Amino acid sequence: MEKLEENSVKGLMEKINIELKKVIVEQDELIEQSLISLISGGHVLLEGVPGLAKTLMVKALARTLSIDFKRIQFTPDLMPADVTGTKIFNMQTREFELKKGPIFTNFLLADEINRTPPKTQAGLLEAMGENTVSIDGEMIPLAVPYMVFATQNPLEYEGTYPLPEALVDRFLMKIIIDYPSLVAEKEVLKRHNEGFSSIDLDKCNIQAVCTAEDIVRVRQEAQAVKVDEALVEYIVNIVSETRNNPIIDIGSSLRGSIALLQCSKAYAAYLGRDYVIPEDVKKMAIPTLRHRITLRPELELEGVKTEQVLADILSKVKVPR
Repeated sequence: MEKLEENSVKGLMEKINIELKKVIVEQDELIEQSLISLISGGHVLLEGVPGLAKTLMVKALARTLSIDFKRIQFTPDLMPADVTGTKIFNMQTREFELKKGPIFTNFLLADEINRTPPKTQAGLLEAMGENTVSIDGEMIPLAVPYMVFATQNPLEYEGTYPLPEALVDRFLMKIIIDYPSLVAEKEVLKRHNEGFSSIDLDKCNIQAVCTAEDIVRVRQEAQAVKVDEALVEYIVNIVSETRNNPIIDIGSSLRGSIALLQCSKAYAAYLGRDYVIPEDVKKMAIPTLRHRITLRPELELEGVKTEQVLADILSKVKVPR
């Protein structure tokens, strides 16, 4: 099997990595999984306490791709029209004119999405599933590429609403962000002491290394990555096990199988291969499935994590040669 050219997916992702690490310290998994979602054309759910560089990463990524970026702060009083926009009557022209909401962009950062009621959260469903927005019966296409990066606080935080299952399932990946190591935190403080500001990225010398057209091309190349039939069966068996496991209350949907396939292909391309191996599937299984399964309530009360259950499933499902 031939490797992808260095100036293709792998080469471009390495350039983006270099730029992002000018402002992001240590969060290698966050960067890697966000880029794999970008290659796959999916949306990302970022979970972690405030102040762990989630917003900074998305802003910096948009800048490296030279594409449009908008942010919505989700609050309890936010209405669906505040997200999608609405039609307003123009007294001069005597016609209704479309006033677009912040959803019309390339990268949408839905900040603290679980602080707004489900009615407003649902305003993202069509955009994330169809790449369109319907306003007063008119279906309006969104930009390409279009990605939602939604941040949420852990559910034990006050004033949070659980996301509807249909919305959660629209996210290609759920990325958990933990506190940095002491070494990384020291480096962050050192940078701030030297004048770094996450508000003013102009001073960080982040270079635009590609365009929207490059991302479309990268996605086409990742889609062409080869997957052996045995690996397709391996993916099906992993997802099937989430539905038959006695400690899982609700297993993954078919969308979970598709997400695992897409991300495995994107990960192979990210590493410079034009074929998928079992390790790619294993690597992508937890971030693509962790938000698509629900454990039995008594196990959640005992502190059992979905990551532990998925790791156990991966250890049991037979790996193809």
